[in-house]
Amino acid sequence: MKKTIYLLCLFIVTAVSAQKTDEEQLKSIYTAALTEGKAYDWLNYLSNQVGGRLSGSVQAQQAVDYTKLQLDELGLDKVWLQPVMVPKWNRGLPEFAYFETDPGITTNVPICALGGSVATPYGGIKANVVEVKSMDDLAILGKQRLEGRIVFFNRPMDPANISTFESYSGCVDQRYSGAAEAAKYGAVGIIVRSMNLRLDDYPHTGSMSYGDLAVDKRIPAAAISTNAADLLSISLRLNPDVNFYFKQNCEQLEDVQSYNVIGEIKGSTYPDEIMVVGGHLDSWDLGDGSHDDGAGCVQSMEVLHLLKKTGYKPKRTLRVVLFMNEENGLRGGNEYAAVAKKKKETHVFALESDSGGFTPRGFSFDCSEENLAKIQAWKPLFEPYLIHMFVKGHSGADIGPLKNDKMVLAGLRPDSQRYFDHHHAENDTFEHVNKRELELGAASMASLVYLVDTYGIVGTK
Repeated sequence: MKKTIYLLCLFIVTAVSAQKTDEEQLKSIYTAALTEGKAYDWLNYLSNQVGGRLSGSVQAQQAVDYTKLQLDELGLDKVWLQPVMVPKWNRGLPEFAYFETDPGITTNVPICALGGSVATPYGGIKANVVEVKSMDDLAILGKQRLEGRIVFFNRPMDPANISTFESYSGCVDQRYSGAAEAAKYGAVGIIVRSMNLRLDDYPHTGSMSYGDLAVDKRIPAAAISTNAADLLSISLRLNPDVNFYFKQNCEQLEDVQSYNVIGEIKGSTYPDEIMVVGGHLDSWDLGDGSHDDGAGCVQSMEVLHLLKKTGYKPKRTLRVVLFMNEENGLRGGNEYAAVAKKKKETHVFALESDSGGFTPRGFSFDCSEENLAKIQAWKPLFEPYLIHMFVKGHSGADIGPLKNDKMVLAGLRPDSQRYFDHHHAENDTFEHVNKRELELGAASMASLVYLVDTYGIVGTK
């Protein structure tokens, strides 16, 4: 009997001593990410073998096939494709533009069509250009000054904000709604200053909307590079009669079927409580979508790889979801949430990476004060890795439809100073991603997932 008790005690002591402390588990996650990570190689393939992954394109389907194969090879409990209908918009032949200061005296400028825009007439559009800074300017100028003209929205991103996402939010309305508003005053087209803090020659695309504007009233919309925007603005000050010409060949086609790519590790203790980590698999077509959002996808895949590599078995069911169509429709995020609701699934936590593959600084959380306080208590565990930001804020567009009063939504927050140099532009390419920064972001995500799974959130078991 004494021998039995002794052996039992020895087993318990051995089992407890074999368990890693939180510090040890985080250390093993970061070490595995930096020495045995797969994220950079995955991104290399997505960027350089597949390329830009516009929703509905051949490249988007290639990305679906590739990422599903990689998740299959990780040995997860389940990997599947979730069908979703997505919009199919084609850019067509490259755009062309110039402005004319005097008859025959022209300056070519780089532009790109905004996502969802209609094409110009076959021969393009040439008209007097009127510069505005805001939607309010349209009402002030009125139909008399704007009818038959091209509106040039030239409100820059505010350089005074440390958070560049705040600067982006402060001026993106002109890109998204500018065409719909300008059309009300009889404008024949719009040109929008690129959402970019840097002065360069890359026009930045992005989604736009005509709202409920009738199809025959829609006007073409394009972005112009920041250098060209400044040059055009100066030219208008010298000569208000400047004409602008542009031609673009884009078209909106019928919706097509695509997929969210999902991989799952079943929870060992609370399998009905689901934790999601993800990014969006689609991208714009100008670059290869390395930062937006190839980085977020491979980091999310890496979370499952790192937890398996370090021998951690999740208590709760952990899913990686690579969402389709965040850029011009959010169809993937909405479909995932709709299916989850239909199946009456219980999601307790969701983490998204969609801010680039730069050096991680921390996380923002959309949750209750009680859950924020619980998570902030883990902050000292991240300090050795220079992760210091645990704040309330936006989580991510794709996980937003999952939101309820009980769960925690989170977003990885990398350093944002360089993000908008590449966002939606031709230079969002693989060579602008630093391997270590990408890996550190994945490790930070895996560490947060480990802690939430280990200790739960307020209201979970």
